[in-house]
Amino acid sequence: METLPSDWLSMLILTFVLGMKHGFDADHLATIDGLTRYNARARPGLARYCGTLFSLGHGAVVMAIALGVSVLAGRWEVPEWFGTLGAVISIAFLFALGSLNLTAVLAAEPHEMVQPVGLKGRLLGNLRHVSHPVLVALVGALFALSFDTLSQAAFFALTATQFGGWEHALVLGLLFMLGMLLTDGINGLWIARLIARADQVALIASRVMGLVVSGVSLLVAAFGVAKMLSPAVDMWSEGKELIFGFLLVVIIAMSFIAAVRLARRPSVA
Repeated sequence: METLPSDWLSMLILTFVLGMKHGFDADHLATIDGLTRYNARARPGLARYCGTLFSLGHGAVVMAIALGVSVLAGRWEVPEWFGTLGAVISIAFLFALGSLNLTAVLAAEPHEMVQPVGLKGRLLGNLRHVSHPVLVALVGALFALSFDTLSQAAFFALTATQFGGWEHALVLGLLFMLGMLLTDGINGLWIARLIARADQVALIASRVMGLVVSGVSLLVAAFGVAKMLSPAVDMWSEGKELIFGFLLVVIIAMSFIAAVRLARRPSVA
């Protein structure tokens, strides 16, 4: 679990950045991809906003958890193993998602678009195939009911109690949701565009994002392992959470922009 900043402004910025980074989670991308593809023909208008609706449902649960934990914070002391367990689970998921998405890119046929691979989305089964805005938001809400998301929301809320009461926790939850809303919303629009344009450029763009998502997942997981095993790495990284968060978002965003530019290029006959 990350050591969060001690001043309120840095905490606000970091929470927003972490929300943006969370929106690029491979599980999010895979589920939004599935929802968008399912609605692309039947309800193209809804397809473009699947990412936005998904993140609204997801963020609503995060805000509710943050609010609830902040109210109970005075009666509950966080066990020491809580942060360690959360870090181990997060690292395991990142390694699995990074490996699966890298395999998907390498195994894709030349004529196939690369679809993101997720783990949590598979547990939802047919719920990924819904065509109502409320149900799409519900899928996002169900996604938030996992240990990594719950522990992150709880940790934010407990940290917010240093600055005040439940209002501060609610603000952090809202900022986290807004960051996630930005990235997931753009992702849903981008996937809808790629589906509408299934040419050679779209095939290349899908591979670019697949490689970036898998690479970032594996890199973050490896860094998490290094922090757990090496006190020197842990000490060096302390206080640099905001820098790391911005760096990851910039890397993914630049790759995303490059992929979008590829998708906008006119196809060559």
